[in-house]
Amino acid sequence: MSPPSRRLQTKPVITCLKTFLISYSLIFWVTGVILLAVGVWGKVSLEAYFSLDADESTTNAPYVLIGTGATIVIFGLFGCFATCRGSPWMLKLYAMFLTLVFLAELIAGVSGFVFRHEIKAKLDTAYKRAVNSYNSTDSSSAAVDAIQRTLHCCGVTDYSDWNTTRYFQDKGIPASCCKDSNNCSLDMLKDLNKAKTEVYTRGCFSLMTTVMEANLGIIAGISFGIAFFQLIGIFLSCCLSRYITNNQYEMV
Repeated sequence: MSPPSRRLQTKPVITCLKTFLISYSLIFWVTGVILLAVGVWGKVSLEAYFSLDADESTTNAPYVLIGTGATIVIFGLFGCFATCRGSPWMLKLYAMFLTLVFLAELIAGVSGFVFRHEIKAKLDTAYKRAVNSYNSTDSSSAAVDAIQRTLHCCGVTDYSDWNTTRYFQDKGIPASCCKDSNNCSLDMLKDLNKAKTEVYTRGCFSLMTTVMEANLGIIAGISFGIAFFQLIGIFLSCCLSRYITNNQYEMV
């Protein structure tokens, strides 16, 4: 047992650490909610781009954020419980979890930054394939329509890209390229010269990459911020566990 005077000196330190860690855990819980919301937002806002390609590693990207956010929400509550109980092994488990999540988010963020050019090239290939195989009925065609309507663009580099597709021979340029659908007739859509004044002429790929990079930049920034914020929790958890263990502190 530690001398009474030492224990009296230690109690305020442990109480202070507990207060900080509970406050941190509550904030950490809120960041989990934010990460969960960012994942849902990313899934909704980038759904059209993800659905261009059937690659699961791409389409499941937002679910990683959603899963991480949900896990953080659960362990944020666990951190509050472990701190209130003053259990050293619970605090060590909490610190271990924070470390694993920190490393996972750091690796994911760095990988996304390193392979961003490959993602851009893959998106280019996927969009060209979706345009060439466009039939107005499948999921990739629906994604093309959504992108053209949302970004006010047409084709890959410009609206004339549709001239080489099978769909153009039958129905002309897709109606999703029209500035005003009321002014677009089938005859006009099948004539590039006539369509030029009624459809968006700018290509979609440059706009797509700009939107993707902006949105992914927001997601990466929030993820990195949350990841480094976890270092505070790791430090507080380890310190509190060490103080409680070394001084045989008992909760009243």
